[in-house]
Amino acid sequence: MLFNQKLGQTNVTSLVERVSRFTVILKNPNKRTKPVMGKIMKAIKDLPLAARRSITFDRGTEFVSWPYLQSETGTQTWFCDPSSPWQKGTVENTNRRARRWLPRKRDIRLMTDHDMKVFCDRLNNTPRKCLGWKTPAEVFREKILEELR
Repeated sequence: MLFNQKLGQTNVTSLVERVSRFTVILKNPNKRTKPVMGKIMKAIKDLPLAARRSITFDRGTEFVSWPYLQSETGTQTWFCDPSSPWQKGTVENTNRRARRWLPRKRDIRLMTDHDMKVFCDRLNNTPRKCLGWKTPAEVFREKILEELR
């Protein structure tokens, strides 16, 4: 998600698990690939392989280090076709929800990692109709426990 350019190059990366809608929002100082991919790897490396089987990226330059991510984590990577946001509809829907708290005009440089965690917790603890009125956190937890058995 990008923000008003007058506020700098700070942006966020949204990671959304497709089935549970569990979301992780990562704040990035800019769109350079090394720090962005490093944060993604740090966010997913401790998850069981079943929870990080694949990631679908858009065509942003921040994702050009995808081979490194794939080799380090075992996560298969995919890319959307150019100008085809519907190919990652769950992320686009989540970004729309996130814009309630992260409008384009907000200066996210002022947000701390704790602020981002609080924001993610709010998203992950909101019941969703598509999940049978369970929260993404509940569904994700159930899914992980299922995989560990």
